[in-house]
Amino acid sequence: SGEKIQDLRTGETFDYTRKHVDGTEIHAPENAPAWATNRAQLWNEVEAVEKRKDAQVCREVEVSLPKELSFEERKELTREYVQSQFVERGMVADVAFHDMKGDNPHAHIQLTLREINQDGFGKKNRDWNKTELLDTWRKEWETHANRALERAGHDVRIDHRTLEAQGLEREPQIHLGPHVAQMEARGIRTERGARAMEIDDRNTELTQRQRS
Repeated sequence: SGEKIQDLRTGETFDYTRKHVDGTEIHAPENAPAWATNRAQLWNEVEAVEKRKDAQVCREVEVSLPKELSFEERKELTREYVQSQFVERGMVADVAFHDMKGDNPHAHIQLTLREINQDGFGKKNRDWNKTELLDTWRKEWETHANRALERAGHDVRIDHRTLEAQGLEREPQIHLGPHVAQMEARGIRTERGARAMEIDDRNTELTQRQRS
């Protein structure tokens, strides 16, 4: 989120204000307390309610945002998805938008794991860890993204399935990450960037062979 937050348990302060972020939002269920939309208080409450040292405190979902959409269209797409898939199930969702003007626009969605009401956090909801729910989230992202693309007048569509499941003989691409992408953009060659270029070249060659 590019913010400075103090861990109230240890007194340690984590300062990420130098990190560029293109916007943040917190979405909470209607019955959540007011502090649920205060980032520092929210995550300190999340930490405080856990007693085990090895406890899982949150879950992160990252979504790639269609480059065809505008900044506001991407944000609206993310909001609709977060509301229907996470908030309506009872989670608090902390959203951060990254690289919205670059080649890899995406959003990080950090989610709480416990039921919440006006009195705070309760028990962990084990249903939120089920594999079937993860599959649902992937399918629903495809549905939401394609609906947004259609609404914006674009013909392109996304598919949540693996390339193999789609019957495509392309090699999966790798995620560069913001630091590698910035280095490559400045002309600084990296091992990961070189691997990505090799994959792109092989996929281009494969596509040309299939067309000939």
